Amino acid sequence: MSAILEKAKLWLSDTFDATTQQEIQELINNNPELLTERFYKNLEFGTGGMRGIMGAGTNRINKYTLGKATQGLANYLKQSFPNKPLKVAIAFDCRHNSQSFAKIVADVLSANAIKVYLFEDMRPTPELSFTVRHLGCDAGIVLTASHNPPEYNGYKVYWNDGAQIIPPDDANIINEVNSLDFSEINFNTNENLIEYVGKNIDEAFIAASVKNGTFNVKERENLKIVFTSLHGTSIKIIPDAFAKAGYTDVNIVEEQREPNGDFPTVASPNPEEPAALKMAIDLANNINADIVIGTDPDSDRIGIAVRNLDGNMILLNGNQTMSVMTDFLIKNWQKQGKLNGKQFVGSTIVSTNLVNKIAESYGVETNVGLTGFKWIAKMIRDAEGEKDFIGGGEESFGYMVGDFVRDKDAVTATLLACEIAANAKVNGSSFYKELLKLYIKHNFYKEHLIAIVKKGMDGAEIISKMMIELRQNPLKEIDGSKVKYLYDYQASTKTTILTGNVESITVEKSNVLIYHTEDGTKVAARPSGTEPKIKFYFSVNLPLDSIENSKVVEAKLDAKIQRIIKEMKLA
Repeated sequence: MSAILEKAKLWLSDTFDATTQQEIQELINNNPELLTERFYKNLEFGTGGMRGIMGAGTNRINKYTLGKATQGLANYLKQSFPNKPLKVAIAFDCRHNSQSFAKIVADVLSANAIKVYLFEDMRPTPELSFTVRHLGCDAGIVLTASHNPPEYNGYKVYWNDGAQIIPPDDANIINEVNSLDFSEINFNTNENLIEYVGKNIDEAFIAASVKNGTFNVKERENLKIVFTSLHGTSIKIIPDAFAKAGYTDVNIVEEQREPNGDFPTVASPNPEEPAALKMAIDLANNINADIVIGTDPDSDRIGIAVRNLDGNMILLNGNQTMSVMTDFLIKNWQKQGKLNGKQFVGSTIVSTNLVNKIAESYGVETNVGLTGFKWIAKMIRDAEGEKDFIGGGEESFGYMVGDFVRDKDAVTATLLACEIAANAKVNGSSFYKELLKLYIKHNFYKEHLIAIVKKGMDGAEIISKMMIELRQNPLKEIDGSKVKYLYDYQASTKTTILTGNVESITVEKSNVLIYHTEDGTKVAARPSGTEPKIKFYFSVNLPLDSIENSKVVEAKLDAKIQRIIKEMKLA
């Protein structure tokens, strides 16, 4: 506790403003427990950059932690691109303080003689990725905490290809940041180096989204769409993108139209959760809509609900949407005569293997990387000039169409989802039936995710122990099927359980374990890089012979997943 108190007292110096000093003194006097929580560690870059609760302290998002991160980035940019006029684009979402935080970040960059393009108002995260390349910037920053609760904010850094930072740049930036003292942050803004941007970028981004996300589909005006921005940034762009693409029957959930960092109508603004789309689904049922689309606050994730065989609206999971989207994209590349063996799609180690099967059926390669779109963006960068990227996604409701944006992009994915639904409707089918057709062709794949939350200092230790147990005492059998392989991405090994043979794997290191069984079951365990939780991913599959039998097969798969969860003592 004494070390934490000493660390906190440093924040009472003249380096910090009076408000911050007052907040820290109050904690020292009256709340040692919260003081400990705020100073026991420094915020770190995880898979999604730096993300945390707002407030004073080293383990919080505030003027000084953001300033230090930005000063470190400025120093690293000067090392990386010497003797070059540097340019950085900055965007921000609808959260509390996002706009003022973005200005603080702009101030620090401009104080370091770096030209800044700062959005005049909130914008979707994929638009920032687009802007970095569109304006030829050396880096980009977006202030967002994605779909986290209202008390959170965050900071994501993009490199000059419009992708989130990856090794070695991320570690190098962190080293720069950690080497700094808070007193070394230069807050002396140079307003002449800050240029506000908006409408011109919007128009270019929407045009590119329509170009990449539409495919000569007929009768778009006959698709009845319900759309919700869940109080987020997509309201700034997606309605205009719909109009430009030719979708006219768009019904917006008015109660959720207004951007609001409190997200007042939902418990969580996460389109992965059915409750978040309840108002949209209710509206869809009232007006008999074909499809519901919801985006998270910074508009990189997309949730899609469609009508099942009984005509009821159901929320598809990320694996299902990415499977249908990937098939549709490849099929259209094939129709246009663009497939020549030099194309690939992107996926992740915890996403469905159905995507791999679909791509393989067209003779297209699937590149599989770690969780996070920065790894799919790296695949594109590594393949430039040799292979074309068609599209890619991950199970957590993100998809990217083409390579003009190098991050998950709910704007273009929204258009793509509507193209699939409109095309199916014209041909007497539906989005859901197109999914079932894929199951008949490649097997019915069913995925499920459990996230176990463990907060605070003790939480990290509990999660660590869970991973150690799974490593040291690996499962030998899952639901009666022998474990064939255990992939340990931290040790970079693939172990054949029956023989004990160990091979090396080349994917970047990460704290992920994946079991594969003889019957095609896949179980993965992964601590989150941005939240205090451990995630377990389950994937099972069975043959499906007809659309009519889909309910029976799905019930069998659901029962199997529940047996596995019980067997692993996770429920």
